[in-house]
Amino acid sequence: MSAESTRIVLATSLGLVAAGSNLLGGYFVFRRDWPHQFLRYFLALGAGYMLGVALLDIIPESLRLSGPNALLYVVCGYFLVHFFEHTLAPHFHFGEETHGEAVRRAHAGTTALIGLAIHTFFDGVAIASGFLVSTWLGAAIFIAIFLHKLPEGFAVASLMLATGRSRRGALLASSLLGVATLAGVFVTDALRAQVGYALPLSGGVTLYVAASDLIPEVNRELSWRMAVLVFAGPVILLILKRLFAA
Repeated sequence: MSAESTRIVLATSLGLVAAGSNLLGGYFVFRRDWPHQFLRYFLALGAGYMLGVALLDIIPESLRLSGPNALLYVVCGYFLVHFFEHTLAPHFHFGEETHGEAVRRAHAGTTALIGLAIHTFFDGVAIASGFLVSTWLGAAIFIAIFLHKLPEGFAVASLMLATGRSRRGALLASSLLGVATLAGVFVTDALRAQVGYALPLSGGVTLYVAASDLIPEVNRELSWRMAVLVFAGPVILLILKRLFAA
């Protein structure tokens, strides 16, 4: 098996793991015998780690592949997710939803699910495009995505419940996010020649999720532990990079 084929197999396998994490996060909605605080810790660590991956790995590698034009695609990726989240999922956040005014409308869950599916599709794009460049970059992106998959699945399942869906519907919503992640992996594999565009686009998406989605959620909780975990994210990235990057 060639090196490229091996990386594609890895991308598909880890995409499946990331997809399964969405479903596992949805399952946690129905479990009351575990501390929800650990999801907050995942968010804090993931926020710092994702910012590090976007700024220290994805964007520099995109510039190497495509030159200064890569920055245009980074901006497009950033504002693409901004647009969909503020039109289809304006009230979604990475926490437990309740029966508040923001989620009383029956279609709120459906529109949020569509917006998040677009976001998770680019999670798959990011994993696959990273592996098309190098094993290190693909693995680093996978870790970044994995860290927010559990809170993401948890949040969308709780949103479905808050808008009147059944437990089965809530788990199905979490599963659909996983399917969208795998779709991103497969589409990027099929269009692997376009990795010079896919990587910076996914870099913009990663930057948006970290800076505009996760950091505001972390800032909801004033705790020194959360602050330390945010700082720990890029530190862990740099240690792993020194140990394993070629």
